[in-house]
Amino acid sequence: MSQRPTIRAGALAQAARDTPLAAATLPAATPAATPATEPARAAAGLPGTLPRNLVALSILNPDGTETLGVKTPAGVVDVAAASRALALPAPATLEALLRGGSQADLDALVSAAVQQKVALVNEASIKHGRLLTNPGKIVCVGLNYRQHAAESGAAPPRLPPLFNKYNNALAAHGATVKLPAKDLAYKIDYETELLVVIGKAARDVSVADALNYVAGYSIGHDLSARDLQLELPAGQWMIGKTLDGFAPIGPYFVSSDLVRDPDALHLETRVNGVRVQSDNTKDFIFDVPYLVSYISKHFTLQPGDIIFTGTPAGVILGRPKSQQLWLKAGDEVVSVIDKLGELRFTLA
Repeated sequence: MSQRPTIRAGALAQAARDTPLAAATLPAATPAATPATEPARAAAGLPGTLPRNLVALSILNPDGTETLGVKTPAGVVDVAAASRALALPAPATLEALLRGGSQADLDALVSAAVQQKVALVNEASIKHGRLLTNPGKIVCVGLNYRQHAAESGAAPPRLPPLFNKYNNALAAHGATVKLPAKDLAYKIDYETELLVVIGKAARDVSVADALNYVAGYSIGHDLSARDLQLELPAGQWMIGKTLDGFAPIGPYFVSSDLVRDPDALHLETRVNGVRVQSDNTKDFIFDVPYLVSYISKHFTLQPGDIIFTGTPAGVILGRPKSQQLWLKAGDEVVSVIDKLGELRFTLA
């Protein structure tokens, strides 16, 4: 695990004033990666194939199905529609790709669709589906930013505190997330997080090898009902973190080769246009390679599993009680991470 510099408590407020708003930048991807990528990885002795040169999203179709879209300079290729029109095979979803689907087939289809101008969609017209619908595990990390630990009144943890969410919590970019009844929970808090997507089965992997098991990254939002999480007897992290819709993810999956260093990404949260969190993954206590290695020593991570890597300082819980204005119906929340775009959702 790399050593992180100590950042003084209370620096967040000044950073939020001084740091420019992050641009929703995405790395450039060519229309198709070379199929030679897969044998090249095998020849290099890497642990199986991982998606390369890929920016993907999920398309919510009128019939309710959620299928793969690939972002290209020419527009988004609707993979299911292109596959039907061109009679070419391709994985129908991101999970299908991660769990053994052929990227060579996907690349060939995307290239043909772009060249023939088939099934190209203007992204503005797309209704997003959930980027992943059935991960085997949703692993979450608590207190993983130094400033966040400080605002929580906690010493930096010696080992990563882990908890989980369930698939019922997954929500799409652009979703409306229904809040629980106020007599159940009303202290709703925001938490923007870097999301790690596993691409190969990982068991007891070393820190040095850990990134070879990461398929890519996205944005995750760990909505949290603090009254359920912390104020019930013994604390109920599970129900406080995994209410329906409390894990929006997306809008993009960006393959790891396009991100390169997950431990040097600016991230922030805006509520109704006001920036409330602003930090960099350089402030991680436990970096991504360490997290993947540590988790894999306890149980096997499978393709399609996801890891929420923790949130920076600035959460509502960290404010003085007189300043704790909890999220409410009608609020728009935007999570921004460099190279990964903007995840938006509204509360109702």
